[in-house]
Amino acid sequence: MKKTFKNKIYQIFGRRYVVRRRVIRVAGPKKILSHLSAKDFKENKKASYELISERIRELNQSGEYPVGKVSIKNQKTRWGSCSGKRNLSFNYKIIFMPENLRDYIIIHELCHLKEMNHSKNFWNLVSQKVPDYKALRRQIKLY
Repeated sequence: MKKTFKNKIYQIFGRRYVVRRRVIRVAGPKKILSHLSAKDFKENKKASYELISERIRELNQSGEYPVGKVSIKNQKTRWGSCSGKRNLSFNYKIIFMPENLRDYIIIHELCHLKEMNHSKNFWNLVSQKVPDYKALRRQIKLY
């Protein structure tokens, strides 16, 4: 008889390990905003929309990036997205992030209005607006 250890978490020397399908993976630290719920989304959606819309206006004062609609969502794996119709969507949780990370996410999506991919041209555009974007990307992984 085979034993299965599906999705069990073991604590070994202070580190968490997850066993999935007999493969052991190190479980990373818990994300800072992982405790937020659907209730939090309902309570903070309007405030998120107002804050993000205001920051878009401030960061795009020149009108260099024509924006379609702005929407707020409760996404699990994305902080923002840009559609081919120039619509921007943001995760409501970014209002709980430090301002520099929040602004980076907004600028990242604004840059997609000029470059709809993650090409070298896109990252050059981002680096013109946020020179330390690589460090900010690493920080965002904590959230």
